Amino acid sequence: MASLSEGVQATPPNTPQTTQSTGFFGHPRSLANLFSVELWERFSFYGMQVIMLYYLYWEAERGGLALLSETSAAGVMGAYGGMVYLMAVVGGILGDRVLGPERTLFYSAIAIMAGHIALAILPGAAGVIAGLVLVAIGSGGLKTNASVLVGSLYDKTDPRRDGGFTIFYIGVNIGALFGPMLTGILRENYGFHIAFGMAAVGMAVGLIQYALTRKNLPASVHQLSQPLNAREKKVYGIGTVVILAVILLLVFTGIINPLNLATWVMSIIAICAAILFYTLLTSKLTTAEEHSRVVSFIPMFIGNVAFWALFQQQFTVLAIYSESRINWNIFGLQLTPEFMNSINPVFIIIFGAIFTAMWTKMGDKQPATPVKFAIALILIGIAFLIFLTQAGNTNVNFMWIVLILFICTMGELSISPVGTSLATKLAPENHRVAMVALYFTSVALGTVLAGWLARFYSLETEVPYFTTLGIITIAIGLALWAMNKWIVKRMAGIR
Repeated sequence: MASLSEGVQATPPNTPQTTQSTGFFGHPRSLANLFSVELWERFSFYGMQVIMLYYLYWEAERGGLALLSETSAAGVMGAYGGMVYLMAVVGGILGDRVLGPERTLFYSAIAIMAGHIALAILPGAAGVIAGLVLVAIGSGGLKTNASVLVGSLYDKTDPRRDGGFTIFYIGVNIGALFGPMLTGILRENYGFHIAFGMAAVGMAVGLIQYALTRKNLPASVHQLSQPLNAREKKVYGIGTVVILAVILLLVFTGIINPLNLATWVMSIIAICAAILFYTLLTSKLTTAEEHSRVVSFIPMFIGNVAFWALFQQQFTVLAIYSESRINWNIFGLQLTPEFMNSINPVFIIIFGAIFTAMWTKMGDKQPATPVKFAIALILIGIAFLIFLTQAGNTNVNFMWIVLILFICTMGELSISPVGTSLATKLAPENHRVAMVALYFTSVALGTVLAGWLARFYSLETEVPYFTTLGIITIAIGLALWAMNKWIVKRMAGIR
């Protein structure tokens, strides 16, 4: 859920006095501020995302809007998730070249809070559209720039740096743990709008404490690494207006609608990925060695898409499965289906540090990156095949989903931190941002597929659905494993 891929970007230079601060568990005091704002942002984001699917397809008697069928609602949520990752690329550009990372984060947090408020107070489709658009834009901008600000607190040689990011990541998963849990309880007892309101309150808490302490961040976070010149500002401005105008025209004419939104978003992301690959492979600034490294990323890109296409179904198919198939009565306590989305963060918090220590201890003996990708794909493929043991059962014991998500999380820990690190290591010197953007498009494409694939899922089709996805994903994993030597050779010294 709260993947380790959240927020990958180069960090600005630091001020010496910042790195000497030890007011937060031996780390700079400002880390506590960033820890808190990210915790509340993830609390509100995941708290909203998990109940939004039900809000779209549940009938009015259950508090929903009944706007879409189950599978169409899943498609919309998949498209929304994919757009968040695309907006993360836009957020990186804003942070680097327009506003600076600190202001981009601040304005993004305001957009997120406004989106949750819209969901809480605006009725019907108007609230859904306004809320999802604002939260997608805000989450994308905050996702990249929050980790930039964390990095700004340390010199590159500061031994506390990795520990600081670990603490920050714990905040991410604490928010992801309690967000679905609490909003689910509120939705069950007081309705959807109160639950959306709780997400807004959570984001407001994070925003207020950040606003009060943002002045303590180092001056470097207000700097632009590559400010836009006058010509670029004009081109970007006109381009943005044209794109928005075209999107609005397509929406109002019905060409883009909830039924085909996932297909549109998936096509746009695929085109963006193709353009990025073309740019990296044909640029005169890309050396022969860098060209080889980009080529090596092609099969890894495909593997990453396949993994996230299954993993992100926690918010689409598995959310439907949780609501309609799992018995959440645990020792007499009736839990809500949203509790499923709090399982993955628990495993991440428990096993994240263990995986880090394991790879560190193994050193040069640890598997090469393609093998780690392969392991992740095989694990998540096996997890989907486990669903077959409960085929047709409409009263599934909750421990089955715990087991399945445990295996999925082991896969996530094998691919997510490895993938983000790989993107930065393979990046051509003159195209670092483009390479990170390319990595984000693979996650975005997989996330959209997680919604698009839902159209093939139902109680009647679950056997071929889980069988097909499980086998295909395992096959991709085995293919990557078989290509390990070929890929590593083209990585030119990168493992």
